[in-house]
Amino acid sequence: MFENKSPHLASWILKRRLPLHWISNTMNFIDSLTLLFLTLSAVKSAHIPRETERGPHDVIPLMEVYNKSLCQPRELLVEILQEYPEEVEHIFIPSCVVLTRCAGCCNDEMLQCMPTSTYNITMEIKRIKPQRQQNDIFMSFTEHSACECRLKKEVKEQRENVCEPCCDQCSERRKRLFVQNPVTCRCSCKHTDEYCKERQLELNERTCKCDKPRR
Repeated sequence: MFENKSPHLASWILKRRLPLHWISNTMNFIDSLTLLFLTLSAVKSAHIPRETERGPHDVIPLMEVYNKSLCQPRELLVEILQEYPEEVEHIFIPSCVVLTRCAGCCNDEMLQCMPTSTYNITMEIKRIKPQRQQNDIFMSFTEHSACECRLKKEVKEQRENVCEPCCDQCSERRKRLFVQNPVTCRCSCKHTDEYCKERQLELNERTCKCDKPRR
């Protein structure tokens, strides 16, 4: 574009016998402008694909799918009332906030993605009490910095309530007098020897009852 016009421009300049310094400055300007034009054209025509750029028919590799599904801290939208249920009489703007929380798959229905390390952050939120008042307040939220797949609460409670290994129950007739160790399955007396002695009685370790002392 500029290369074709340069000879004509030079001829026009020589015919008019313009000062040499003006000619030199003009030619330098034209060369710079030409270089800039060529550079911009090259940048515009060059296409640098992004790593995450995909077409509608591309298949996401298995390892990428797996890594994105792992239990890890992620940005999640959390309702403010979920964090502050006692504030139900107020309206918050915004009504939800972005928090870093643990989420992901654990590949076992008995496990749940749970935080192992947390910290608090403070956000400025508008709190409105309908037909009364509104003000901007500071609210604290918990964020997660590390996660781990752990037993769900209900599964853990069930396991704690079951004897392992499974035990035969202590004497059904007097089970109120016995206590059973869930680990060893050993049945022992609820009452202690001291408990019976305080009542001038003796502990019968076979029946776990406080009996009258033998004479």
